[in-house]
Amino acid sequence: MTEPLLSVRGLVKTYPVKGGALQRIVGTVKAVDGVDLDVYPGEAVGLVGESGCGKSTLGRAILRLEEPDAGSVWYDGTDILTLGAKELKGYRRAAQVVFQDPFSSLDPRTTVGDSISEGLRVHGIGAKERARRVADVLELVGLEPYHAKRYPHEFSGGQRQRIGIARALAVEPRFIVLDEPVSALDVSIQSQILNLLKRLQNDLGLTLLFIAHDLSVVEHLCDRIAVMYLGKIVEVSSRDILFDRPTHPYTEALLSAIPIPDPTVTRERILLEGDLPSPLHPPSGCTFHTRCPIAVTGVCDTFSPELRSVPGEPDHLASCHLRTGEYTHLDRATV
Repeated sequence: MTEPLLSVRGLVKTYPVKGGALQRIVGTVKAVDGVDLDVYPGEAVGLVGESGCGKSTLGRAILRLEEPDAGSVWYDGTDILTLGAKELKGYRRAAQVVFQDPFSSLDPRTTVGDSISEGLRVHGIGAKERARRVADVLELVGLEPYHAKRYPHEFSGGQRQRIGIARALAVEPRFIVLDEPVSALDVSIQSQILNLLKRLQNDLGLTLLFIAHDLSVVEHLCDRIAVMYLGKIVEVSSRDILFDRPTHPYTEALLSAIPIPDPTVTRERILLEGDLPSPLHPPSGCTFHTRCPIAVTGVCDTFSPELRSVPGEPDHLASCHLRTGEYTHLDRATV
């Protein structure tokens, strides 16, 4: 089996929380709590979950835009968390990012051409080659070379996101983190950007980590999907298995919320009780047990489940005591 291009192990990212008149530290939020994730060459992996579950923080930590507190991030056989500034510069060229908001991710005072070529300039590419590559990537994303002389305010939201994609592609990366790149766009424009990303992945052999909260969007683009809840990954599987046979109750609830574009077809909606728990004071045991319709008292609220294979499906992972058979391995005398 092909080795992962990116392998995340035990990744943790915490933030101090301050309060009171003196703004003293009153607690710590674990935005990412011991995450394991593999991304293989040439595939698109979707990362989904509710707002505030840690998706974007995980993506930024993988790129070292945020410094993790613990764990490792292996890229092409190298733990990038151990790299110094000089070696990290090479990783910056291999791994790029497209941000969520195309309105704020571009400098309004800088021309499109200068924004795209900035990374090339940092990596020592000459002026003539920079100009050629800017023209090439603009055409690659469906824009014209003369657009390089214009400013971001002269473009629509969809065009600005194409510019953001062109900026990421300019340094010829192998791996791109897409942080909710279509959530700020109209639905009709979303489909255009998704089709563009799919074409670019196929043509350039890119590896993608696609962060989103909309499962229907992820279904269109991704080969595998990882579901996050309160800083942890609770299920990972191929796209087809996840939509046909979801295992974790949280995944089932997310899938039940997807609208069906046919008024004659109905789907039973799974309504989760309560709000997302505070990451400052996460529940004991399984962090989902406070909202889970099948939680068992004395088990789910006491023991933290591991991410383990679903019986009969070795590549389908879930962290649920009841659905993976982990309950049978617990000491029931403590229940």
